[in-house]
Amino acid sequence: MTSPKSLSRSAPSTVSATTIVSSLLTVQTSGPGFVDLTAEVKKFVSEVDAKEGAVMLFIRHTSASLTIQENADPSVLDDLTTVLDRLAPEHAGWTHDTEGPDDMPAHIKTMLTATSLHVPVLKGRLALGTWQAIYLIEHRSDPHRREVVLQFVGAI
Repeated sequence: MTSPKSLSRSAPSTVSATTIVSSLLTVQTSGPGFVDLTAEVKKFVSEVDAKEGAVMLFIRHTSASLTIQENADPSVLDDLTTVLDRLAPEHAGWTHDTEGPDDMPAHIKTMLTATSLHVPVLKGRLALGTWQAIYLIEHRSDPHRREVVLQFVGAI
């Protein structure tokens, strides 16, 4: 059991969430891998003059996904790609292969990751940890044009 002396919490803050601002981010991928969206999401938060609230991201696809992961060591992203490929390999006898052998594995990888994210905004900044970044993960072999809905809800 954790002793109470090892816990701390800031005082609660209250804002009236009277604003919803939305934008559509279009991302051209170059094939499988991670695309860092952090700078674009920070730019969106800055442009809408967000103060307190949350940014939601939603990808409008079933063969690409979103995640928050480490941004310091690129080998983390390589290892994550490896594990997803092992969990959902191509040529594994999938019945859904209408768009090629990478199609069903891409759907599985999306199901295992996320199609939406929620990131708090505190004092006008994304509340990401030091080593966190927001990524789009392209699961298909070919380049694709992907759409991510950005939405801020909160106070400006």
